[in-house]
Amino acid sequence: MRSSQLAQTIANEITLLVTSGELPVGGHVKTQQLADRFGVSRSPIREAMDMLASQGVLEQKENRGFFVKEVAGGIAERVRDDAEPFEVVNDYQRLAEDWLTDRIPAEVTEQMLRERYELTKSQVNDVLMRATREGWAERKQGYGWRFLPVAKTPEAFEQIYRFRMLIEPAAMLEPEFSLDRKIIEEQRRIQMRMLETDIERLPAERLLHNGALFHEELIKMSNNPFFHLSLVRVNRMRRLLEYRSRVDRSRTVRQCQEHLDILDLLERGEVVEASYAMRRHLGGALSKKSPVTWSWSHQAHEKEVLEK
Repeated sequence: MRSSQLAQTIANEITLLVTSGELPVGGHVKTQQLADRFGVSRSPIREAMDMLASQGVLEQKENRGFFVKEVAGGIAERVRDDAEPFEVVNDYQRLAEDWLTDRIPAEVTEQMLRERYELTKSQVNDVLMRATREGWAERKQGYGWRFLPVAKTPEAFEQIYRFRMLIEPAAMLEPEFSLDRKIIEEQRRIQMRMLETDIERLPAERLLHNGALFHEELIKMSNNPFFHLSLVRVNRMRRLLEYRSRVDRSRTVRQCQEHLDILDLLERGEVVEASYAMRRHLGGALSKKSPVTWSWSHQAHEKEVLEK
């Protein structure tokens, strides 16, 4: 991906951060934080911010950096489900697809990946860094890389949900569970914004991210770090399969409403009721096997075609 193309892709992603409220109006947009988030150097980040400043999304203040402009919140139209956010650039998607479908071994070298995908050393490094951040790749001691287990099958996905049905409701009943008003308010803001505009406007990846974030933030209130670490881990293991799927936006509306119901119960101090509501919420998601139904049926169709 040429530098200008990369900068444009990052500019699109920054725009989504603005329209989703992750970067608030008037907020300082920090170059290094974005470089760390996207796993790139500061150069394409600065180029992307220059683009957005010329489009009126950001404002550059002398000796202070870039800030989100007040008019930026209404700039984005609804994003198609087939639009590609930064996290699903073609090279990364090809590698993820091959790992999910067992076309590559669990242990690889950078040279092998360069030859297989016709990439430069820098491009392979970017893809592997992204896979590392997503939790499904790690550098081996000495030489090479190892891909970690992810939810590749309906059975694995169901097991993850059943695990979540155990730990997430239980986390609310921990002796050290304590309501964090900041978390509650922030998650309420995100869920309300999704219902008002974001479900129809944001790409599927961003909706999935917001959904996972809701659960990961709530489980922090257990004040038991092992609950949080476990949930983050299994969420990463299912993320690749969900990225390949079609999100049912009408179901996402119901999920947001259920999230708000859980927040209401917690704010009223009805923690036991919130725990039951969380279990029902996760059970409903499991029974629908959403959003991965399309992905599995699509794989089955591809296999059937290949076998004919």
